Amino acid sequence: MTDPLLAPWAAIAATHEPATRPVVTAPATVLSAAGPKVDPTDPEVVQLAVDLVATMRVSPGCVGLAAPQVGVGAQVFAVDVTGHPKARTTHGCFVLCNATVTASSQWKAGREGCMSVPDFTGDVKRAGKLTVAGQLPGTGETVEIVTDAFEARALQHEIDHCDGLLFLDRVAGAHAIYPRQTYL
Repeated sequence: MTDPLLAPWAAIAATHEPATRPVVTAPATVLSAAGPKVDPTDPEVVQLAVDLVATMRVSPGCVGLAAPQVGVGAQVFAVDVTGHPKARTTHGCFVLCNATVTASSQWKAGREGCMSVPDFTGDVKRAGKLTVAGQLPGTGETVEIVTDAFEARALQHEIDHCDGLLFLDRVAGAHAIYPRQTYL
């Protein structure tokens, strides 16, 4: 189900042919550089948005993917925590451009992983309640997303990617980094 707030994005996405893109891993330089703001109405940005969702969909366990993770320095990311056991609030699948955190509270540490850091997870302190403003690809409409829990964590993680940060940059130290577990 699509959140009515984000319905304009879903309608635009349906008119584009999605392609999957390879995910880059650390230490790729694109992952450590802040991406520039984008024109959300630019057809290349709209295609990038559609491709981020397509790439996220074919990546098991993926709940978010930012443009730098597919080698593009840009302030664009996709999120979908629908069905995740830790999600309390979900806005469905959406993409935001030029997103910024406008309010945050209830900070708490939690475990994070990342497709661009495939061998490790880490404990990162993030806001448990969050308000984010961003623009929808295609229309450029500014939207505000108020969320909590796991979706809030996912949004902060993806905004960090757009700003050239990995979760490893947010851990308290080496004691908070762990080898990734593989479950069969």
